[in-house]
Amino acid sequence: MPIPGYILTALVAYLLGSIPTGFLVAKARGIDIRTTGSGNIGATNAFRILGKRAGVFVLLVDALKGWVAVQVAAPFVAHFFEGVPVEHLRIAAGVAVILGHNYTCWLHFKGGKGIATSAGVLVALVPWALFIILGVWGIFFLITRYVSVGSIVAAFGLPFATWFTTGHDIGLTVVTAVLGALAIFKHRRNIQRLLDGTENRIQFKKREALP
Repeated sequence: MPIPGYILTALVAYLLGSIPTGFLVAKARGIDIRTTGSGNIGATNAFRILGKRAGVFVLLVDALKGWVAVQVAAPFVAHFFEGVPVEHLRIAAGVAVILGHNYTCWLHFKGGKGIATSAGVLVALVPWALFIILGVWGIFFLITRYVSVGSIVAAFGLPFATWFTTGHDIGLTVVTAVLGALAIFKHRRNIQRLLDGTENRIQFKKREALP
């Protein structure tokens, strides 16, 4: 039966996703990132609290978790279970690794928002859709200077981008719709802060005028 293959794939992907990169990087500096800034362990708060280099590192590692789960872990497990479609295991891994990041078992099931990890998953599953929503994210971020606004709009547009770039693949469209909905749900506090006018806006530093 294929069920053990799906269970093992999901378990491996979940544990990979549950590695709390931002928390560990901050802890190495003697900081509990959960108590500073937005309290989130993801890359955006890492940028804000730990600086550019640490933020980039957290972003890349969190994205790598998603890519490895889909491109490495799922095909590896497939070798031990005949008759299980690799593509199905890749999708299961993609969902599980994001859940692992968002609800890590190492921090009482409180993790990040899953944007970077989702990007890693999308690179493996639907790269052209990711390319489109990255453009959407960039446009709305530059217009509003809110990372959360860019992420929410991009998450909403993800299933539409998937539909048009995969030849109307219903399965992948449904999966990315679920991932997009999960990302928006994880931003519910940001949405409330946006409505209250208290959301943190990224400030671009202006160059000092030459004398």
